[in-house]
Amino acid sequence: MLFRRKALWLSAALFLSPAAGAQPIPVVPATPQATIPGPGVLDMPPDHQRRYVDCMKLARGEPLKALPLAEKWMGEGGGMGARHCVALAMFQSGRYAQAAAQFEAIARDMGHERPGLRAELWAQAGQAWMEGGAADKAAQAQSRALELKTDDPDLWVDRGLSYAAMQSWQRAIADFDRAIRLRQDDVEVLVLRAAAWRNARDPGRALTDASRALSIAPDHTEALLERGFAYLARGTRDAANRDFERVLKLVPPNTPAARRAEAGLSGSLPAAPPPATPGASPPAGGKR
Repeated sequence: MLFRRKALWLSAALFLSPAAGAQPIPVVPATPQATIPGPGVLDMPPDHQRRYVDCMKLARGEPLKALPLAEKWMGEGGGMGARHCVALAMFQSGRYAQAAAQFEAIARDMGHERPGLRAELWAQAGQAWMEGGAADKAAQAQSRALELKTDDPDLWVDRGLSYAAMQSWQRAIADFDRAIRLRQDDVEVLVLRAAAWRNARDPGRALTDASRALSIAPDHTEALLERGFAYLARGTRDAANRDFERVLKLVPPNTPAARRAEAGLSGSLPAAPPPATPGASPPAGGKR
């Protein structure tokens, strides 16, 4: 996949405070080791392959410089490689909606060929839509990806996060279920599902998922927070406080996790985020 999320528990911030609901899911550019469609996969002639590699590298590091070069190459007949570089440069420069539209256009123009690659392009479009604050369009693109690649747990997580951004908790839970069936005992996804259960007003199931996560990773701070809030929702104050106090021992002061633990100790349950606005612009400071 072209983009790699930060650790999935960072995305759980969607579930933890009203302000977080207005922010896009974090995505980060791929490291050099990440899987991306390469020159051969995109059926480029040999003389374009080096240009593609160089363009993609520049797009990651200096997107504003890469974009006009990629657009010029596209006008010279650079084909799919040039278009893909344009899309990445747009994404990296904060033009998320345009990047998403470009990824989608490339996937459509491939017709019925190479379903795996088309799934990746739809997934990239979904991540770009999410970064731009358009969770509904992200879910639509991710659904197209899942039609082509149903056995990819990351795609199920991506769409689950989009549904969570829209407060469609049952659909988010269903997608996290699919991800966990494909990759059992994934701690981060268990934490996300626990948060979704809590927001769906089922603290019992939230407690089950958070406890399962902690049986695998006992010091996972987000799992401790989720279990603490599940206990709090059930009125089990002593058990909740133990989890919040454990978090405060594990994380530095004044970090988001520390502040959530302190809020839990004060008896404050995190509120569900407001519904995402379709097509919303990124909040100020949301661009990298």
